[in-house]
Amino acid sequence: MQILAGAGKAQTVTTAVDYVVVAGGGGAAQGGGGAGGFLTATSFAVSSGTPITITVGAGGAGTVGGVSGSNGVNGSNSVFSSITANGGGGGSYGTGITTLNGSNGASGGGGGSGNGTGGTGSTGGNNGGNGSTDFASYTSFGGGGGSGSVGGSATSAAGGTGGNGGSGTTSNYSGSSVGYSGGGGGGSLTNAGSATSGGGAGVSSGTSNSGSANRGGGGGGNNTVATAGGNGGSGVVIIRYSDDFLPATSTTGSPTITVSGGYNIYVFTGSGSITF
Repeated sequence: MQILAGAGKAQTVTTAVDYVVVAGGGGAAQGGGGAGGFLTATSFAVSSGTPITITVGAGGAGTVGGVSGSNGVNGSNSVFSSITANGGGGGSYGTGITTLNGSNGASGGGGGSGNGTGGTGSTGGNNGGNGSTDFASYTSFGGGGGSGSVGGSATSAAGGTGGNGGSGTTSNYSGSSVGYSGGGGGGSLTNAGSATSGGGAGVSSGTSNSGSANRGGGGGGNNTVATAGGNGGSGVVIIRYSDDFLPATSTTGSPTITVSGGYNIYVFTGSGSITF
């Protein structure tokens, strides 16, 4: 899809763009999944005539918790040129015997009951929250980390409260204000953790909440050991630059292309390429 530059605009090719790169969020078990990495910058140098590869990371799958469970699956990386956002870490589960930690990622997954610690975050994210101190009752699990803050830790009081997912980051590069890379809420026997910015809220039972598609949120934890936690949300790559310049020569991967607010905007919800 080609969009012609407006009347009176310079007919030259851009040499720099702004970007948002969001990776896939981590899947949950009983602990919330960590958010996919969120990276953004302005005036990133690009060359004309050479396709730039774009990869949009998938969210990690949620898994079943309990004694025979496993951590949620980490999200996949998203890539624009030399920029790589790492996938979020999977949320932990609980055995009632062994301390289990959330998986590491751009944002760490929530920790398990019995003093399980949240996974460690890295560039574009934060650590996951810790689980409750109680081993035996699987009462409450940590929230996944988000790009804006660490995941909330669970409480160990009777009934317990799951940790809230870490906050995400808001960007208007798509042409509207959207929150990305929120951590998933931790599961709990009675009071599960909340989530924002595309993360899935935790639940005590029933259907799990997955991270929102193309926002990189972590999946929400589910305290029920027979039900998998929520899946992580897929990522997105957004590129914009002044509409004083010509549109891209070509794209693959069917991005959404608009002109809004003085910018040429390319939103990739699947992998592809762009040539300026």
